[in-house]
Amino acid sequence: MRIASFNVNGIGARLPRLLDWLAEAKPDVVCLQEIKTETARFPFDAIEDAGYHALVHGQKGFNGVAILSREPAEEVGRTLAGNDGDEQSRWIEAEVGGIHICGLYLPNGNPVPGPKFDYKLDWMDRLAARAAALLASERPIVLAGDWNVCPTDHDVARPDMMAEDALCRPESRARFRALVASGWTDAIRARHPHAEVYTYWDYQAGAWAKNWGLRIDHLLLSPAAADRMLDAGIDRDVRAGERASDHVPVWVDLAG
Repeated sequence: MRIASFNVNGIGARLPRLLDWLAEAKPDVVCLQEIKTETARFPFDAIEDAGYHALVHGQKGFNGVAILSREPAEEVGRTLAGNDGDEQSRWIEAEVGGIHICGLYLPNGNPVPGPKFDYKLDWMDRLAARAAALLASERPIVLAGDWNVCPTDHDVARPDMMAEDALCRPESRARFRALVASGWTDAIRARHPHAEVYTYWDYQAGAWAKNWGLRIDHLLLSPAAADRMLDAGIDRDVRAGERASDHVPVWVDLAG
């Protein structure tokens, strides 16, 4: 089973590129982020024509997550406990083919300091609590999405430029590191421990041409899922397409 994550940066603008990639890569499950549309306006028909079912947690104008799957998925939830006032669409869980999938879009957190960074750290703490509960089930689980965290300087082309950014702040990295240390496997780093791999290139300053990228899209695997990992990678060429997202898909293959 191939499980992927893709921040499409607006499904209205990127639908043709998404459909092209689905036809070429043929993933079994895809977690989407930043669909930037209400659930009712999601292009269900086009996704169905491409061979996928869709669970959608949309939001008008920004945020929004979805899980696409070749076989029907059973939705488990779409909120993280701990903040009843949180109305941002950033989380969705489902059972697909015996795998528990969590699709997430972690807050950016800029500017630092400020309420947006406080929200990011609180969201990460709530995520850690949910991840601990899931880990205790000892089932195959994948946490997939745009984490808006560069785990180390090795995941940043220009660490000097990003040192004070919320994506690289010690508080963000410490929470990500603690989560991985609790028992999760970072699939891309497990497969490519020393490679220069990025998943995001800004539209500004010629970042794509200069390869000034960031690795912020991650797939974390529970032990039961990590034991089944066959391969993991990044579809880098997607970024070169016309009207491409500023992110590229990341994926992991799990044995059946």
